[in-house]
Amino acid sequence: MSTITTTRPTGVSTTGSQDVAALVGRILLAALFVPAGFGKLMGFAGTVGYIASVGLPVPQVAAVVAILVELGLGLALLVGFKTRWAAIGIALFTLVATFAFHNYWAMPADKAFVNQLMFFKNIAVVGGLLVVWAFGPGRLSIDKR
Repeated sequence: MSTITTTRPTGVSTTGSQDVAALVGRILLAALFVPAGFGKLMGFAGTVGYIASVGLPVPQVAAVVAILVELGLGLALLVGFKTRWAAIGIALFTLVATFAFHNYWAMPADKAFVNQLMFFKNIAVVGGLLVVWAFGPGRLSIDKR
């Protein structure tokens, strides 16, 4: 079985299986953010309360930003529209949110373990988003690169 390789406008060559893998990767990453953004939108007051509970300023604005990033940029990532911008935006948001909400080192022992897991899961997600930013969405996207 031969592999068809296509050179993208960026000069990077990809195979059909790499493009499928990029699509599946985008779907899996978006599956974390799109439902979370929708949940924040539907439960706006609860989201504001949760943000306020960790002492962040202007929790209403922070909630709107979270919804725009998770839902808006998550959908852009999913379909591959302005994918690199979406990936870096979500990565930066996730990095900031990780330090604000999962600072396990400052938590009591009963909360530290789960928050340490969440912290490192989010760091890994940021790594995946940086890969999307670096290499693009693949040809199975609106961007087609």
